[in-house]
Amino acid sequence: MLIGFSLLVAIGFLVAFLWSVKTGQYSDTYTPSVRMLFEDEKSKKEKEYEKELKEKKT
Repeated sequence: MLIGFSLLVAIGFLVAFLWSVKTGQYSDTYTPSVRMLFEDEKSKKEKEYEKELKEKKT
């Protein structure tokens, strides 16, 4: 019974993987490698917030 269930789970993961490849989830191979070089929006907003706090204190 456990072998049958594990085969169903494995087939489910295989189908999910094939579907994600077919829909283009893995088509961009360049952007993830350079993403860390660019500043993200969250850190920009955090810097602006810190600037505003410093201006309010003075």
